Amino acid sequence: MSNFEPNAVIRGFQLTVVGTVRALKNPDLFKHEHFRQAAIAVAVGIVIQLIIQIPIISLKFILYIISWIIDLESATWDDDLLKGLEFLSKSVLQVPFLLMTLMGHLTPTLDEIFMQSIHWVDATYAQKHKSEDPNTLRDMYYPNLEMFPAKGGPRQSRPKMEVFMIFANRYGKKIGLGLAVYFLSMVPIVGRFVMPAASFYTFKSHVGTAPAVVIFGAGLVLPKTYIIRFLHTYFASRSLMRELLEPYFRRIKFTPEQKSRWFRDREGVLFGFSFAFTVVLKTPFIGVVMYGVAEASTAYLVTKITDPPPSPAESEGFAESQVTWKNKHDFLRLPLDHIDKLNVSSQDNIEQDSVLEGKKTH
Repeated sequence: MSNFEPNAVIRGFQLTVVGTVRALKNPDLFKHEHFRQAAIAVAVGIVIQLIIQIPIISLKFILYIISWIIDLESATWDDDLLKGLEFLSKSVLQVPFLLMTLMGHLTPTLDEIFMQSIHWVDATYAQKHKSEDPNTLRDMYYPNLEMFPAKGGPRQSRPKMEVFMIFANRYGKKIGLGLAVYFLSMVPIVGRFVMPAASFYTFKSHVGTAPAVVIFGAGLVLPKTYIIRFLHTYFASRSLMRELLEPYFRRIKFTPEQKSRWFRDREGVLFGFSFAFTVVLKTPFIGVVMYGVAEASTAYLVTKITDPPPSPAESEGFAESQVTWKNKHDFLRLPLDHIDKLNVSSQDNIEQDSVLEGKKTH
């Protein structure tokens, strides 16, 4: 559990709070097209939700009529059916959130929010340390990152239908897998083991065998709805984090294997950061508006878990150098009020490491 230790998850949550506060101080944040798109997503989501509620309400009415003829008090199938419909309804309630994710692939708005926020983080850092020796400060992120082309991003003239089909295929598989697990869990006798087994399989490769066994055991005891919510939140957090980091990975090109190792080395912090936003983004109506704030906060997160990028001409080997989070252990043990302490030049990092080690021995 070295990458998923509680301290890393807590630090990720702290970065959510600090990043959000700093993002909201940016006077240019709310000038972006994102918030008009969020309003559209809310309106479309409400319409879709009303359409979906029609067959659910109709089925409830039919069951009510049937109850006049057949005694349903002792039956359980009708309750299971209604609970299943409620589950599907609550899942579909995230339609505005899903639309915002899709818009991130079709329009450059969220990409622009990320880059503008990187610029704001740089400016804030320079202002905060303006009285210090410039040679001890870290390099800026925005100037070189802005020079990288956003390959595969919404800025390029890629057919929107092609982008939509790729998006629909990816999320269709995830939704299909989730529904398959849910319906299998309703099978008599075997069903009670489906959710715990899915939890064990999911977490074994991420947090280790022992914690996965604990989760499996809890799944046998706790109600199925708790496990469903737990798994849904976990997967939603992972998906959200990958979407929020897309503007960075569109510019800094990693191989799939490098990207996998990059995420694995930062898994605890990324989960803590994205979990907090996942909970907030599930809030009806408010969630889609906060998506832009989450993207802006991700810009702050990037400056904490990566090094400033070189220019594109000097970027060979940079991706591989970022796979391992170099100052992870120092950063995780910093007190919250010194969270910017390691945002200095490489040489000064060495000196600060010595100071930290000296404090630790005393």
